[in-house]
Amino acid sequence: MRIIGVTGGIGAGKSTVSAILKEMGAEVIDADQISRKVTQPGEPAWKEITGYFGQEILLPDKNLDRKKLARLVFNSEEKRRKLEKIIHARVIDEIKDRINTLRAEGYDGMVVLDVPIPVRNGFLDIVDTVWVVVCPDEERIRRVMARSGMDRADAESRIRSQLPQEDYIRLADVVIENHGDLETLRHKVAGLLAGS
Repeated sequence: MRIIGVTGGIGAGKSTVSAILKEMGAEVIDADQISRKVTQPGEPAWKEITGYFGQEILLPDKNLDRKKLARLVFNSEEKRRKLEKIIHARVIDEIKDRINTLRAEGYDGMVVLDVPIPVRNGFLDIVDTVWVVVCPDEERIRRVMARSGMDRADAESRIRSQLPQEDYIRLADVVIENHGDLETLRHKVAGLLAGS
């Protein structure tokens, strides 16, 4: 089994790279998807989050009001770290469980961990190689605005709240510049796989 960690800041294109790898036969483990699963009403992470932030961050159906929560944490380093700590612990457990299940089933192909925040424990320590996807900030802002319906100020704030791209690059075994079209990106990914 070969485990590739794909990471990068919001709007850089890491999920697109992961989707291309999936088309090429990889098993993709998406940390954002797991994060949504572990924060469903009644789940342990949901209980911890509501215990810390209060019931006012819930929608009438008891799901987290992600927009309200995002506004709270993006203006407070302490709250952001607390939220990340609660969610990361659960997400990392799930990632490890899925990898162990694949191993137990005898899977010996490529596994991709699609992770927005490259934590040491549960990502850097279990991947064989780290691919970082980068893109000029202006293009990232445009993508985030188009995808999420955010205004420019919110998109910029979201990008600023994350690690700077230079910090991602320092962790990389491979840096993928993603400021062309999808076909160009496909060729880059295929070339990386062929050369590794």
